[in-house]
Amino acid sequence: MNSVLVGFGALVAVIVVGWIAGRARVLGDGAAGVLSRLSYFVATPALLLLTLAEADPGVLLSPALVASAGSAVLCALLYAGLARWRWRSRPAELATGALASSYVNAGNLGVPIAVYVLGDASYVAPVLLFQVLVLAPVGLTVLAGSRAESRSRLLTQPLRTPVVIGCALGLAVAAADWAMPPLVRQPIDLLAALAVPAALLAYGMSLHGAPRPASGDGAGQVWLAVALKTVAQPALAFALGKWVAQLDGVALLAVVITSALPTAQNVFVYATTYDRGTSLARDVVLLSTILSVPVLTTTAIVLGPR
Repeated sequence: MNSVLVGFGALVAVIVVGWIAGRARVLGDGAAGVLSRLSYFVATPALLLLTLAEADPGVLLSPALVASAGSAVLCALLYAGLARWRWRSRPAELATGALASSYVNAGNLGVPIAVYVLGDASYVAPVLLFQVLVLAPVGLTVLAGSRAESRSRLLTQPLRTPVVIGCALGLAVAAADWAMPPLVRQPIDLLAALAVPAALLAYGMSLHGAPRPASGDGAGQVWLAVALKTVAQPALAFALGKWVAQLDGVALLAVVITSALPTAQNVFVYATTYDRGTSLARDVVLLSTILSVPVLTTTAIVLGPR
């Protein structure tokens, strides 16, 4: 499990740098918000463009999607239903909590863990594509709809969302089977490289001066999202994979491992951008990252090849 721990260690190291920068105020007040917007509006769309331009959309039709996408959708719906019933949360806060309960860190954690534990990074592709093509656009549409806008602007919101635009361009490149020339590819590479570090630094800065995780009035929502993300999602992925998709061996291990990944920092970036459920997203990312280490380790030991 050394590679798993190294992957987590790299994330933690960058977050700590962000926390130190926030504490020292070397970037001034409001830097976390600027970095979050940089990641959301510029770097992440570039990263998604490159990811989908090189991916095979056909993997969305694989049997593994039944387990990975099914468990994510069920957890998102469970959070939305329970939070609406128990706390009467508004749609935008429900969207943030639903994403925090289901949107896994498939990129900068999922790929290295898949390579080490499963021996093949392609196992992450179905959940990664499902998230960027379905979960993120739906959640962001709800978040954007929380702003006072006209009906026409609400209906066209997905077409103006940076993440959706990046995905659409990536799919267009893939469908055209176009090899981007270096003059086009290299600037996009540079922008895409900012996505993960900018999000991690912004997250680290947000931790400085923040209250203890899962404290105050929102503790119930935080622990609900953490429980769904850390326990329910991998359990549902196992059940759907084994008894619905008829998976076994490494294929079954793959969907459980990817579903057990912690909440992605992208959720915090989305929440910060629209100022909806920011503290909830921050706390769930932190707690799910900590708790996912023993879950991932136990899953690999119990379901891994003997």
